[in-house]
Amino acid sequence: MPGFVDLHCHSTASDGTFPPENVVTLAKESGLSALSLTDHDTIAGLHAAASAAMNLGIDFLPGIEISCIFPKPGLMHLLGYGIDPASKVLAEMTRKLIEGRDARNLEIIAKLQSLNIAITLQEVEDTAGGDVIARPHIAQVLVRKGYVSSIKQAFDKYLAPGGRAFFDKEVFTSREAIGMIHDSGGIAVLAHPVQLKTSNYAQFQQTVKGLTDIGLDGIEVIHSDHNAAAVERMSEIASQFNLLKTGGSDFHGSRKPGVELGIANGRRIPREWFDKIVARVKK
Repeated sequence: MPGFVDLHCHSTASDGTFPPENVVTLAKESGLSALSLTDHDTIAGLHAAASAAMNLGIDFLPGIEISCIFPKPGLMHLLGYGIDPASKVLAEMTRKLIEGRDARNLEIIAKLQSLNIAITLQEVEDTAGGDVIARPHIAQVLVRKGYVSSIKQAFDKYLAPGGRAFFDKEVFTSREAIGMIHDSGGIAVLAHPVQLKTSNYAQFQQTVKGLTDIGLDGIEVIHSDHNAAAVERMSEIASQFNLLKTGGSDFHGSRKPGVELGIANGRRIPREWFDKIVARVKK
């Protein structure tokens, strides 16, 4: 089937601002032929998204995005595609991930309160409205209450690494995450590789090789953070290590202004990438 797809987007099940079914509706309105919902640490939105996709005639691939241990200042996220939402391995994994987020949220809120910032967990939960509470929800409360002027300022001043209230969460090693994705019937893809922030290209190659050696299946070539040079480098490294190419906007709704579903820094993601992922999953 011809057309374009989006293989990286988020809903209110994690830290997006559109409910899962509305993300699918937007995909249909945007002319996409297929979609994967990849909420952080949760599969709570997959059923609603899959049902909406079936009703609207869009092909749907269940997904998830998982944070992995990686040296600062970089970060490593893995995308799991084609996972079985009924998998017991996946249920246990998401339980641990959400518990880790919940513990971190309490630490961050306590740090903010120690800085004389009047914020409560209840306010953040009310803002989130979903199963997963994340730093963007805390940032929204800080903006709404006038402690910062923007989400970006909230992260820069308080919530990002080096911020006054930053607290890291417990995450899996890349080996653990890849293993659990495979055990859940899915394939593992390195998300937005530029965010690894490796010192040089040789170090980046070494990192990708290490991931490939433990089962990495693909790499996100097109992403909203990738300029033309990055897209070319990711495409080259995909060929070098025989990795599937994927791409997505990393759409979060209003929490990422300027990022449109189906468009990643001016580029569209070809349908054939989705079809190759589906073929790999079926194997």
